[in-house]
Amino acid sequence: MLMDLKLHNTIYGLIPVYDEDYDEKLKLKLGETYTAKIKLTRNLAFHRKYFAMLRCAWDLQSEAVQNHFRNNFTQFRKTVQIAAGISEPVYVISRKEFVEQAKSISFESMSEEEFIDLYKSVKNVLFDVFLKNVSESDFMHMLTNY
Repeated sequence: MLMDLKLHNTIYGLIPVYDEDYDEKLKLKLGETYTAKIKLTRNLAFHRKYFAMLRCAWDLQSEAVQNHFRNNFTQFRKTVQIAAGISEPVYVISRKEFVEQAKSISFESMSEEEFIDLYKSVKNVLFDVFLKNVSESDFMHMLTNY
């Protein structure tokens, strides 16, 4: 049996974080011994802040810029991420060349430290390329609405 539970460490022990984690824990038999590998999980609130930052930047783009990205936020997000250097080469057979593809930012594939670096790099790209006419303080104020 393999489970992936999010647990919060308290003075009373490890406690499931989400309802799904609690439901999974209930499947464990009392009195049995289990082995667990403990890994510090990434900050979910910071992950949400990252997407809010990108969404806010996207919403500030002109219609022409959004049309350039085919009105597709995901294409915009991946393009910004690649420009920030968080990518990997992938060979495209039909083009017979390598192209850059955005790396996965899933919790399993990126540590908290890597994600912090990603956030900073993406933020720099946004202000250097897409938010030239927006001050960082104004942007951070707008970001509170996301």
